[in-house]
Amino acid sequence: MNLKEYIIEKSREVGIDLIRFTDCEPLNRVKDFMLERKGKGYMTEFEEENIEKRLNPKATFPDCKSIIVIGVSYNVDYDERPEFYLKGKLSKASWGQDYHRVLKEKIEKLIFEIEKKAEFSYVYFVDTGPLIDRELARKSGVGFYGKNCSVINEKYGSFIFLGYILTDLSLEKDEVEEEKCGQCELCMKACPTGAIEEPYRINPKKCISYLTQSKEDIPYDLRTRMGAKVYGCDTCQLVCPKNKGVRKNRGHEFIPNDTKGSWRGKKILKRNCLVALGNMKDEKSLDFLKKVLRDKEPMMRKYAAWAILNINKNIGRNIIKDALKVEVDKDVKDEMEKLLKIFHM
Repeated sequence: MNLKEYIIEKSREVGIDLIRFTDCEPLNRVKDFMLERKGKGYMTEFEEENIEKRLNPKATFPDCKSIIVIGVSYNVDYDERPEFYLKGKLSKASWGQDYHRVLKEKIEKLIFEIEKKAEFSYVYFVDTGPLIDRELARKSGVGFYGKNCSVINEKYGSFIFLGYILTDLSLEKDEVEEEKCGQCELCMKACPTGAIEEPYRINPKKCISYLTQSKEDIPYDLRTRMGAKVYGCDTCQLVCPKNKGVRKNRGHEFIPNDTKGSWRGKKILKRNCLVALGNMKDEKSLDFLKKVLRDKEPMMRKYAAWAILNINKNIGRNIIKDALKVEVDKDVKDEMEKLLKIFHM
């Protein structure tokens, strides 16, 4: 058994669903795409701004010879219908334990096993490294791009978390998997905000998954399209035929006993809940939202005002006019007055 075969065998033992190998050549295939995104202002607050670091593995690890790319499915069998009133929606990616920690532990166990057979240097990342992990996944053969830019694996679909190890080991690289979406455009048609502007091109600033995590203010027209989504969005993946009849995760890490989306912080999640309440348009929520107009956090007061007016603009205008009489923050007052004009139409 050679070293690559040994690594594959040990990856299964530590609970890694997918493992592939690629070289450390720059990811020049997507260089023009990255420059295009930067030119359009599509770079997000979570990305490495230095494009050279995003494309060149050796800019992160100069001794790099091979990259081990791993995938773990988070597609679990679970009844996601909670039995309570006015329920918000959480993406599958936020269910269960923090995937950064889960994959980190699996990668560390794999590294421990490799070190039994070979002395090597490495660095590894789980969604925190500068390189484009989806392009590494495509290049290594973990999967192919869907038109929604998700990486799709034939056996596991697209509900997979990715991680990678940059190593100074010389390992035979795997073949790239060809794209297999054909003429299907279900993901594009299903996207609530039209964020998939053309095949394999997403405007992240319109993507609900990004909007629910971003600290940036959410445009009014996109708020109404978020529905009851509090964290993330699975719409484009749920309609994808490649996610039908796929293998499921057999472990318990991603059963939602807790929610890893909490990493984003209470403030952003509370903001998203206010948007969800506004979109549910249940007037029974108005009493609660009136209390939020007295919240010490200005952002909460702004979004509560929007939610109230979105539920019922006739009742809401009187509520906001009363709130303006006692509001002391200039930005909040300006926002409330702006909203009154918008909802007067």
